[in-house]
Amino acid sequence: MNNQQTTTDNQSQYGYRGRGCGPFSKMFSGKGPFSGKGPWGGAFGNRKAANIEETDSVFKISLYAAGLVKTNFKISVSNDILTIAYNAPEGNKSEESKFAYQEYQPSSFERSFQLNGKVLTDSISAEYIDGVMIVTMPKNPDTNRPAQEVNVN
Repeated sequence: MNNQQTTTDNQSQYGYRGRGCGPFSKMFSGKGPFSGKGPWGGAFGNRKAANIEETDSVFKISLYAAGLVKTNFKISVSNDILTIAYNAPEGNKSEESKFAYQEYQPSSFERSFQLNGKVLTDSISAEYIDGVMIVTMPKNPDTNRPAQEVNVN
């Protein structure tokens, strides 16, 4: 493991630089906000940013992954873990592809999210629009109940 992938106890509990320490961090992960390869859910240099939105009926993960090919995504659920993976095609290393300067190169990645029984996994849907992979997950009504108030006597 290189120095970029090491983490302190505080970072692994609450996410990279404190991000992800809200209700979703506990709901979607067993060890901080992300699970999977590396301490933040992927290779350090290729971790794709994700937002998780909650409505009354669904959770939506918006994974920002611009410039990729929709058919190279694979989304799966196994053991109550949702995995979004991208398999980058082998680059065409022809003589014509000589860059004077290059900051972007599509590469493979994987992000995983622990669902903790909160989602109806048979009804998950996904779409890739304008560089954002949107995964919609209907809530499981049996496990998503509002908090109840307890009267103190």
